[in-house]
Amino acid sequence: MSDAMRQHLKRSNYIFSGMKTFHELNEAFPSLLDENGNRKPFERFLNDVRKIDKTYNCNYLRAEYNFVHNSAQMAAKWEEFSQYGDRYNLQYRTANDGKVRPEHAALHGVTLPITDPFWEEFYPPNGWNCRCTVVQVRKSKYPETPHDEAMALGEEATGRDTKGIFRFNPGKQEKTMPDYNPYTIRRCKDCDIAKDQLSTAKPFIPDNEMCVACKLVRACYDGKTKESERQRIEENRKLYDRLSKDKRYKEVEFNPTTGALKATHIGHNEGNDEGFRLEKKLVNHLYSCGHSIILADEQKKGRDGNVLTSLDMVLDGIRMDIKSITKNKAHYGAAIRAKNKQLVKFNARTDIHEYSDTLCLYFDDPTMFAPDKITKGYEYMTSLTSREIQIRHIVCMINSSKGLEIKTFDFE
Repeated sequence: MSDAMRQHLKRSNYIFSGMKTFHELNEAFPSLLDENGNRKPFERFLNDVRKIDKTYNCNYLRAEYNFVHNSAQMAAKWEEFSQYGDRYNLQYRTANDGKVRPEHAALHGVTLPITDPFWEEFYPPNGWNCRCTVVQVRKSKYPETPHDEAMALGEEATGRDTKGIFRFNPGKQEKTMPDYNPYTIRRCKDCDIAKDQLSTAKPFIPDNEMCVACKLVRACYDGKTKESERQRIEENRKLYDRLSKDKRYKEVEFNPTTGALKATHIGHNEGNDEGFRLEKKLVNHLYSCGHSIILADEQKKGRDGNVLTSLDMVLDGIRMDIKSITKNKAHYGAAIRAKNKQLVKFNARTDIHEYSDTLCLYFDDPTMFAPDKITKGYEYMTSLTSREIQIRHIVCMINSSKGLEIKTFDFE
């Protein structure tokens, strides 16, 4: 998934966890007193608190864990599906085993365009421990399910969800949990705070303790994020101070507002070819987005006098090589395979203590990017590489109309 989607899902997890904690504490603190209003002996208080802990963190926790895990996976899928527009239809699939609920099994094979409202309400997961998924299918291969029929099946599949808690699309809403869940109230569905639409000119008037807790949890997350951002900018400022005094680096720049940093080692290879032009363009894109980019030394020699295998840059502290994609292909397996060989040689250097496992692919032409071209390319590479697979992460930089989009592919 994109970095933006990942951040939104992390925020959703944080808020859900905060509201759950609020309920746990709300039950724990009153239990300090017994039925007569007297303070309980510690042993009785501890026993009561352990019961609360078991309820929330044993009985509920696994189902919640499974749900947010599946929501995140389905959100990533939705983001990928959306890139293709209406080129394909989406098809509902179950795990197709004996554990599937009959009402979910009835949805197996429902096929509709991505724009159909069905996916706003019945996109998986559709309940606790739901393992259903959705796949893309060619329009010519499967007939579309009538909309009304699909909606009726969806209503039946979620019939036990009388409150409508699970009728949301994690990909469209960019949340692992719906605003209305077991730790919130129905009104949260239409709350401006939950939708991040509260105007600064509009005062916040809490209706109850839960509304106060919600506001505090969100403020806590925002404060944590701001502190993390402050630390990142300060670390980049210190790095700038060091590099700007180091004669081995040139073109050292720092933006104190965004924390962006860029620098070029004097041993970095430069030229007038297309590859170098695109590399510089990518660096400027990343700098404008607030990243730290250091172009590395590519002329260091070993004891034998030969130039050592090197990688292009250190991006936000992660060393990687850049490959600009300039030819549209069915997949980019050849490029990935060549870069994997380069990583093997780089990691074999005796002066390298932190191995690199990341490749950056830059798409100056966004039409050349497609998620399946990356996954198929990686599979192609592994099929021809019997051992020493070094690449575990591929970071795709896409020069889109929205600006620079970053999508990361992680491989085990």
